Amino acid sequence: MNNGLHKHIATSGKVYLLPTVLHDSDKALQAIPPYITDAIKDCQVFFAEQEKTARRFFKKIWRHSLPGEDIIIDNYEWHAIHKAEDAVKSIFIQKLQEGKNVGIISEAGCPGIADPGQILIEAAQQIGATVIPLVGPSSILMALMASGMNGQCFQFLGYLPIDNAARKRSIKEMETDSSKRNCTQVFIETPYRNNQLLADILNACANETKLCIAVDITSPEEYIKTKRVADWKKQQAPDLHKRPAIFLLYAR
Repeated sequence: MNNGLHKHIATSGKVYLLPTVLHDSDKALQAIPPYITDAIKDCQVFFAEQEKTARRFFKKIWRHSLPGEDIIIDNYEWHAIHKAEDAVKSIFIQKLQEGKNVGIISEAGCPGIADPGQILIEAAQQIGATVIPLVGPSSILMALMASGMNGQCFQFLGYLPIDNAARKRSIKEMETDSSKRNCTQVFIETPYRNNQLLADILNACANETKLCIAVDITSPEEYIKTKRVADWKKQQAPDLHKRPAIFLLYAR
């Protein structure tokens, strides 16, 4: 399968990249454009990070966008994105070759952006399939938009090292790079380690460096604030424990 993956093959199936909510609330559904339901209707097969979560999301968006109309979930074919990647890619390509339209959906936000789906999207590109990215909430971009930091030059670094010394070193390197290149640094942490990461940032960075904390984006508890490190130190730190958060650092 791998040898033939790089060859273009006849395919009539399309790939829809389906955004989903960042938070399980009615408010979060407002960030999903109504045309997502049209894309879902046009698919016959779905590859999901978690089938149960995706099914629940489809039912909610149907009730929100199409009152009185029900979605028959069992009419669709479902596959997990994770699990035996080569086997999943093989099934994915087979479905496209059969002319079926395929939807890819992750647990939160946009597939392929700090979320699973990239491997299947890469396979679709390699065989020449049509890939259709659909607009939806991306916590990374929404945090950057609201931060007031440089949106002309920015980089997303994902998770920082777990080791304390390595993490603190990474924070200092980000701050130095931001200052040299006038570049916003965007990164995340496992939610139960958020408070420790915030403490490390405040201890490691210069007082004039700006830090944006964006938490629970699109939820009723949404919190997005940008302050100088010195100003963050003057107040009681927000409790970020087990809350989905994006951190942005900007040093000029």
